[in-house]
Amino acid sequence: MNKNFFQSSIKDSLFTGLIALALFGPIVGLRTVAVNEALVVQPKWLVVGLIVLACTIGRFLINIYTFKKEQRRGEPSSISKIITNFLDTKGAQIALGAVIFSVIFPFMPFADRYWMDIAIMMMTYIMLGWGLNIVIGLAGLLDLGYVAFYAVGAYSYALFAIHFGWSFWICLPLAGLFAGLFGILLGFPVLRLRGDYLAIVTLAFGEMIRILLLNWYDLTKGPDGLTGIPRPSFFGLPFKRYPDEGVETFHTFFGLEYSPMQRIIFLYYLILILALITNFFTIKIRKLPVGRAWEALREDEIACKSLGVNPRNTKLTAFAVGAMFGGFAGSFFATRQAFISPESFTFIESAIIVAIVVLGGMGSQTGVVLSTIFLIGLIEVFRDFESYRMIAFGGAMVLIMVFRPKGILATRKPTITMRKEK
Repeated sequence: MNKNFFQSSIKDSLFTGLIALALFGPIVGLRTVAVNEALVVQPKWLVVGLIVLACTIGRFLINIYTFKKEQRRGEPSSISKIITNFLDTKGAQIALGAVIFSVIFPFMPFADRYWMDIAIMMMTYIMLGWGLNIVIGLAGLLDLGYVAFYAVGAYSYALFAIHFGWSFWICLPLAGLFAGLFGILLGFPVLRLRGDYLAIVTLAFGEMIRILLLNWYDLTKGPDGLTGIPRPSFFGLPFKRYPDEGVETFHTFFGLEYSPMQRIIFLYYLILILALITNFFTIKIRKLPVGRAWEALREDEIACKSLGVNPRNTKLTAFAVGAMFGGFAGSFFATRQAFISPESFTFIESAIIVAIVVLGGMGSQTGVVLSTIFLIGLIEVFRDFESYRMIAFGGAMVLIMVFRPKGILATRKPTITMRKEK
């Protein structure tokens, strides 16, 4: 490192600190609080100073990291080597350990209602990430309207359950089927589009579904939402404190004392099983001809055509399969909340799911899990800080993109090789 580099880095860091002061000074430093029914400005310049100092030092460290990275360009980083080697040798053991921990998590001493709710939410996002990973990670189709399939699954389940009284186990496959059909409907108009144009169309599709749900009041109740969505039962055994006459409940059948945690634990295992099925399906289908066609389409669509792969059918199957798992997750969301409205399916949900897939490493199943823990878990850790939650979320995304620009797990191993690896 030479003298010019240090001088330019210091100037750049001080300029970054100045920008941070201009941004966070009014937002964080001049907070208003209610005192005797009047708003009073309460300065917090110490917090602003710490933020500016952190931004300045962080920018300087990033400059040093970038400089060293440029010096060794062409050589794989030590972090990539460590992660790749560790996953190659210990990947199966890590996956098995994660599944075992997930199974016994509800019975941990610290697993109260708060942590169970967080775990259920994270499992839901993991399932959504794995579903979208089929479209983005495997097929290479940038979908910014994935929340539309999430909404279709939720509303399909809610409408069937409310108006026909069908159980969760009947409505679940129907919700996935309807979401898959909507995926095919989206796939047809975008067969010839790629890249940014495909992203714009899928974004518009997601907004169309949200506006349709908002304005079709006779069917969806519009902004009022759907209430009274039936809860799932354990093979016909409802989770109720006081059973109806002639109806046996879960705790009476097993001779247990009633606890609200019984339903929460059941919902946790339900989304865990759905997520594991999604993961198992994705791993298996990657080795089938359609899965290899998705990966070939991701790498080079023109080469796919020359090899006889039909891009139209390949795109349609990717959209349909990914949308189906989004519908499954939506039906679980509806039965867990017992209330849904269009406000639950805004663009920010699609953005979060896309961020989970991209930041985890497109095509990586393990990367989706790690990025969900890092992003969704980080948001919940900062829940008590309200105004700083989204700052923490954005900061986490910036850090990942700076230090791991291709995602947390960016290595791609071929699904099938011509010869056995040594």
